[in-house]
Amino acid sequence: MKIIAICGAGIGTSEILRVNAVRALGRLDIDAEVTASDVASVAAAAADAQVILTSAELVSRIGATNADVVVIDNYFDLDEITAKLEIAVG
Repeated sequence: MKIIAICGAGIGTSEILRVNAVRALGRLDIDAEVTASDVASVAAAAADAQVILTSAELVSRIGATNADVVVIDNYFDLDEITAKLEIAVG
């Protein structure tokens, strides 16, 4: 399974989300490749991804994708990330 964490510019915020997604997946005992990307590169980065993690304001900038787009409200809330990933990959 491939999961992409995206932010608006650079990879600082998406890296925070990536790290917390890895922790959440560990709680769920799910093995996945999780990478970070900026929204401008998401088309290439997410070409073979099953899940895209992002904020609500970036959803419209993702474009067409076969991946499930999961909106994360608080990138630091492991409980929220865990619950949403459990639904997306479960």
